[in-house]
Amino acid sequence: MTLDAFRLTIVLVLGALSAPLPAAEAQQAKPVYRIGFLRNGPPPESFIGGFRQGLRDLGYVEGQNISIEYALAGSVDQLPDAAAELVHRNVDLIVASGTPPVVAAKNATRTIPIVFVAAIDPITTGLAASLARPGGNVTGFALMSADLMGKRLELLKEAVPDLSRVAVLAQKINPGNAEYIRQAELGGRALGLQLQVTAVHDAGDFEHAFSEMRAAGAVLQLDDVLFTSYRRQLVELAARNQLPVMYTFRDFVDAGGLMAYGVDLPDHYRRAATYVDKILKGAKPADLPVQQPTKLELVINLKTARAIGLEVPPAILALADEVIE
Repeated sequence: MTLDAFRLTIVLVLGALSAPLPAAEAQQAKPVYRIGFLRNGPPPESFIGGFRQGLRDLGYVEGQNISIEYALAGSVDQLPDAAAELVHRNVDLIVASGTPPVVAAKNATRTIPIVFVAAIDPITTGLAASLARPGGNVTGFALMSADLMGKRLELLKEAVPDLSRVAVLAQKINPGNAEYIRQAELGGRALGLQLQVTAVHDAGDFEHAFSEMRAAGAVLQLDDVLFTSYRRQLVELAARNQLPVMYTFRDFVDAGGLMAYGVDLPDHYRRAATYVDKILKGAKPADLPVQQPTKLELVINLKTARAIGLEVPPAILALADEVIE
């Protein structure tokens, strides 16, 4: 081979190496991140919609650079298996919706990053060493909903002025129950209200629970994924038994419940996408502080109030962020 021919060969090889990839190959070269979504029961559309919107706002397009793989357990007992399945699939990150799913995910892996959403007090439940530096592979967006118990009772008493007895509907094995009930008892004493705690294990207990609570003047329903998953059934039972109910989130009011005071959960899930983005770009969960709610809302359904014969005072209507007619 002559020197000129050798030089030409080198130029052709280097040119081929530096040439841009065909469009199809370039598309394949982009990473497609796989996000596991772990929850007990199907999430309300507003929750997952908020999360997906947050991802879109950050430039993620499902099917192009990100995919969401759902692992929805049929019960709390099935969560460990659902979490193990996501680990087996080797997803890049797990989003855990609610406290029991976070615990299951944390027990299943110490290496895959976990971002929790709507988990109850992560310090008390052992999910994080501190809010500022959670440590390990877990961080996220917490609910400090127990702190709102007193305010919920106050609003409920304003809506039902002659109220003296309130039934508290709880899920038996929710790890946040003790603090929820403690805060509710403190608030109840301050307002002169007697509390009656009624606990259920699953949806099959709902009918009996409402027959027990019928003697109370109103119901304060605690937060639990069981209740969220069966919110329409719970709202129907409240209407059938003519019971005013204070819920923790507006999804119950949108489904026909009377009133709710709590965190704007779609916004909570939308904000969770920011941590997914940071971690996919190299941040460590241990260094990302646990975030707390930034938006609270009071929503009242006047149509439901009329249906159960309740006249909501104008003063509380004026406090509402939204009144559903």
